[in-house]
Amino acid sequence: MLGPTSHVYFSQRLRLHYVDWGNESAPPMLLIHGGRDHCRNWDWVAERFRDRYHIVAPDLRGHGDSQWMMGGSYSMTDYVYDIAQLIHQKNMQPVTIIGHSLGGSIALMYTGLYPETVHKLVAIEGMGPPPQMIQERINQPIEKRLKVWIDELRKVSGRSPRRYASLEEAYERMQSENPHLSETQARHLTIHGSNQNEDGTFSWKFDNYVRSFSPNQLPFEEQYKLYARITCPTLLFRGTESWASDPTTDGRASHFSKTTVRMENVEKAGHWVHHDQLDKFCTITDEFLHGV
Repeated sequence: MLGPTSHVYFSQRLRLHYVDWGNESAPPMLLIHGGRDHCRNWDWVAERFRDRYHIVAPDLRGHGDSQWMMGGSYSMTDYVYDIAQLIHQKNMQPVTIIGHSLGGSIALMYTGLYPETVHKLVAIEGMGPPPQMIQERINQPIEKRLKVWIDELRKVSGRSPRRYASLEEAYERMQSENPHLSETQARHLTIHGSNQNEDGTFSWKFDNYVRSFSPNQLPFEEQYKLYARITCPTLLFRGTESWASDPTTDGRASHFSKTTVRMENVEKAGHWVHHDQLDKFCTITDEFLHGV
């Protein structure tokens, strides 16, 4: 595989990394990874679409080769700002966006803010927790939510990055987390998602603080209002073996315009649909992008 080139941009004084797959005369496509992941998890998808798009894949702040932030929480609004800056600085609009999990949430929020800048949108399990879990959070008193956040943050602050004795040991951990991954996929994700420490051990690249979400996140009701502002064709993916619920049956898809949104449930796939069923994901996405 002829891989991408690495680049840097700055957002809120952070040094953030992205890879560029070339083909700059083609329409722009942005690929946004999920939490505790990295930009090179998109390599197989990028390989399928690089001939027809100018593909850029960023490492979110605190992930991959991007700088870690100082402070207690990584907020959704900061992630959205970083993506808005990248699209603005590289003059990528109108852009096609594909986002997974956290990246899907960022993509949905960005598109709701700037609907005129997005040509088409694909979100893989990017709508957050199921409604029942959301209601449990909403119904918690504010003092309980804040105390839970403080307790979580204290745990994270005392947690050292896990060290693996070898790259092989890290690979085995990656493989155990998602049994759908082929050996080639798991090794590729491990190589690009880890650093070697000074003592020769290996640790994942992401900042442990990305595990801590601010208790002052944008309320879900406000996020749903942003979904209603999305005007471009939107494709929502879900793996039937995932923990995520179906947005069509649980009502969350109703916040989108019926004329723009489409839902795809993919069999034999978990949370990482684009890894677990790569061919099916790319076929459906290709048809969606090109109006077949």
